[in-house]
Amino acid sequence: MEKKLYLLESYDFDLPQELIAQYPADKREESRLLILDRKSKHLVHEKFYNLPNYINANDILIFNDAKVIPARIYCKRSTGATIEVVLTKRLCDNTWEAICNRLKRIKPGEMLYPIKNNSVSIVVVEKSEAGITIKFDPPIDYAMLEKIGELPLPPYIQRSPDKNDFERYQTVFAREYGAAAAPTAGLHFTDDLLKQIQAKGATISFLTLYVSWGTFQPVRVDDIRLHTMHTEEYYLPEKTVEYIYNAKTKGGRVIAVGTTSLRVLESVYHNGEYKHGYGTTNIFIYPPYTIKSVDALITNFHTPRSTLLMLVAAFAGYDCIMQTYREAVKERYRFFSYGDAMLIT
Repeated sequence: MEKKLYLLESYDFDLPQELIAQYPADKREESRLLILDRKSKHLVHEKFYNLPNYINANDILIFNDAKVIPARIYCKRSTGATIEVVLTKRLCDNTWEAICNRLKRIKPGEMLYPIKNNSVSIVVVEKSEAGITIKFDPPIDYAMLEKIGELPLPPYIQRSPDKNDFERYQTVFAREYGAAAAPTAGLHFTDDLLKQIQAKGATISFLTLYVSWGTFQPVRVDDIRLHTMHTEEYYLPEKTVEYIYNAKTKGGRVIAVGTTSLRVLESVYHNGEYKHGYGTTNIFIYPPYTIKSVDALITNFHTPRSTLLMLVAAFAGYDCIMQTYREAVKERYRFFSYGDAMLIT
């Protein structure tokens, strides 16, 4: 069994194309919610707006408050051809790492001109197999980025962003600009739902992990232990750690909202303590690893063969999660970023 856990093919499953959500639910909280008890393997089919019924007094829910930047920029080359650039990491005010759809043709020193606003130009500084490093002239801030860029919807959403995406592909509590992708488990929450959870006597708290475009990076090796995980920046406030200790002292559960929150908490957890502050993590969690930092997880349904599916398999147990995913397909749950959610306890 243990050898099977390391095989990429073990994390494959059949997913009909029509179950890949292309649009969000009409209302955030009206997504479906599949509740899984890891120990009993019991499933409950619910609506997300009933989540407060499954939250206890003294629980703490920890959210990722990263805000998605409009990182996809359509540019003109000097030849007149159109090129798509996606910003992946900010190096300084005017320098970014990026990926583009015409990497083979791009050359260092080349100028690119954003189509939506011609008051800014871009120079390609470096090129590698992974992508390009670019500089903006003049240097831009996030306000200007909103004028020249679009939200980088995930590659499996096969349409252009619309006005609705600018609201719905952000969480209602997003405040820390810098993510290339949304922490999607948080997309189901409304301000009213957060108030209901607090009314139960639970605590709402935050950390920041700047989700990178690497979250969509496929695993390309048959033995998943050989996969190189992308690195992401995080910040865990001291106040959040205090809230965690307070909740645990009172017998509450630590509930990670999203795999991004879980990855931060697991990265900083050692010998029963959580280390607050800034840092980076490239933690890769897969079975039979035992997650110790949280008691429950709220998460969307993930792509086949992905590191995120491997993470939830480690949390819930491989056989348990794969059987649950088969059940979710059978019950026509919607998958991926704009899809439905799970609560794993």
